[in-house]
Amino acid sequence: MTVIDLSSGDLLTRISTHGGIVLGFWWMRDGLRLPLLREAPGDDADALASGCYPLVPFGNRVKDNRFRFNGKDYLLRPNTDWDRHYLHGEGWQADWSIRQQDAAMVELVFHHEADDATPYSYSAIQRFSLRAGALEFTLSVTNRGEEALPFGLGWHPYFPMTPETTLLAPARKYWTEVEDWLPGEATDIPTDVDFNEPRGLPHRWVNNGFEDWCGEAQIVWPERAAQLSLTADPLFRHAFVFVSDTRFDPAFRRDYFCFEPMTHLANGHNLPGLGDLAVLQVGETLSGSLRMTPSTTPDR
Repeated sequence: MTVIDLSSGDLLTRISTHGGIVLGFWWMRDGLRLPLLREAPGDDADALASGCYPLVPFGNRVKDNRFRFNGKDYLLRPNTDWDRHYLHGEGWQADWSIRQQDAAMVELVFHHEADDATPYSYSAIQRFSLRAGALEFTLSVTNRGEEALPFGLGWHPYFPMTPETTLLAPARKYWTEVEDWLPGEATDIPTDVDFNEPRGLPHRWVNNGFEDWCGEAQIVWPERAAQLSLTADPLFRHAFVFVSDTRFDPAFRRDYFCFEPMTHLANGHNLPGLGDLAVLQVGETLSGSLRMTPSTTPDR
């Protein structure tokens, strides 16, 4: 495992090759270091304790760990000891290698061969760059297998949550949640999670997909007179919102929430049109970027 510190102007970030994760992203302002992503408890933290981790070769779950594609049935196997589903691919659990690096940028790579857990063989490249007052993430996946398969990309950021934090993230539809943390059906967006206007995060469990996200979001921390703007490439048409609770995580203190940009819907393998998963032929690549830009709130 290697930990890389990047800096540019008043922005700092720390990246770990274990999981290809962000251990922290900070804005130096008024002599203070303001966290823009959740701070990991240490450099040896895993993805689930990090500030952000990658979703590759696709995100979330596939119902019953099985899907049919091009007339062939495929099976997946769980990759954690606490979820019966194969979850979020391998990137967040893999050891990545440094491909290139300078003071404000690092590019990581890892390769995966199909095994008894997944039929996917692929290469993934993840690039973190501090420039023009923003942290830019770029993630790509290339099909290295022997047949076409549906692929997707995403990130799983954890954002600090204060009592007055608001989220703006316009979308058109909301996916209910059913047993085993799976998506149910698309419905109108419930009022308390309707982020088409700035809204605080509800005081309840939230683990839902949002369809046709516009690709832009804004998080505001009024107590800190700070905000963070997210801008994703157009292929990131969907997002997931997660707010934990103490039944799932006894240590949860309403100090973070997740807003996860994704190129596809959860369980897309079993949805019409593959839920916007991209079918990659052998050797083809899917790639996209996300930018996080901090600024002071207008009334400061």
